[in-house]
Amino acid sequence: KLRNAGKLPLRRKPFLRRRMLSWNAAMNKAELLQILEEYKFHPGRFLGQNFLLDQNLLDWIVRTVDPQPGELILEAGPGFGALTRGMLAAGAEVHAIEFDRRICEYLNKNLHHPNFHLVEGDACRVDLEEITGGRDFRAAANLPYSISSVFIARLINLPRPPEEMIFMVQKEMGMRVAADIDTRNYGSLSVRAQAVYDIKLLRSIPPQVFFPPPEVDSAIVKFIRKAEYPSVERRKNLDRVVKTAFSQRRKKMFKVLSREFEPVLLEKAFSELGIEPDVRPGKLTNETFMALADLLCASSST
Repeated sequence: KLRNAGKLPLRRKPFLRRRMLSWNAAMNKAELLQILEEYKFHPGRFLGQNFLLDQNLLDWIVRTVDPQPGELILEAGPGFGALTRGMLAAGAEVHAIEFDRRICEYLNKNLHHPNFHLVEGDACRVDLEEITGGRDFRAAANLPYSISSVFIARLINLPRPPEEMIFMVQKEMGMRVAADIDTRNYGSLSVRAQAVYDIKLLRSIPPQVFFPPPEVDSAIVKFIRKAEYPSVERRKNLDRVVKTAFSQRRKKMFKVLSREFEPVLLEKAFSELGIEPDVRPGKLTNETFMALADLLCASSST
C-alpha cells in the first residue's frame, strides 16, 4: 500500500462531534461476550487484555486524540477496534499492531477500511520505523498493561519519536512517567521520557469501565514532544546512566555509578555540574542527568 510522505498539518481543525455519529459505538458487555464466545476467546491477564465498554469515555478519548484527516496514528493493542474506528471515522490513517491472532482474525473479518493497516506481531519487537515508513506520526492506544513500559521506551528512543502520544495505561505507570523530581514515582523512565516529552496525567479511570475489570485504576496520559530533544546517541547515553543510577535508588549515586564509570571521571563530572557526592538519583532533574550523561559518556568513549 502506498504511504503518504507528507507531514502532519501545522494547524489542526477542531474535532467535530458529528464525525462520531458515523462510527461504531463501544460494545456493550453482551455484544463483547458474544464475540468472545464466537472466537473462543478468554481475555488474558498475562497480556493485559481489558476491553473498554464505556461509550462516554470512548467519545472523550477520541475527542482528546483529535485525529486529523490523512495523518498517521500508531495504535498498539487495538482490541476489537473501538478506538480504532473512531480515529478512522475522523479520516486518520491507523496502523495497528496486535499480538493476539484471534483478535487479528476478528479485525480482518470485521474492520474493512482503506486507511486501516493491521500488523500482526509483538509491539515490543516489530520494526516501528518500517511500519511508519519514516513519516511523522502520533500514537494513541489503550495500551495493554503488560507492554506499556517497554513500548513507551521504544517510542521514546526512535530517531524521530511521535510528535504526540495519548495512552491509557495502568495508573501507576502514568504516575511514573509524569512524576516530579524527588517523589516516590520518579525514576529511570521518568527521566528518559521527560527528556523528550512534556507529560501530563489527564484523568484517572476506574476498573468498572472495562471487561474484565482490572484490579487497579488506569489513567490517560498525554505526551507532547519538545521542540528540541536529544539525539539518538545522547538518549542512549542517558539510558545507560539513569538505568545504572536508579538500579539502587536508595544508595548514593556516586557509588552506584562507579561500577559503570571510572571514579576519576565521576569526580570530574560531579564537580563540573555541582553535584554533591552523596546525592541520591531521585534528587536530580532530567536536565542534570542529561548533562551528566554527556560528560561521562563523552569521556569514556575517548
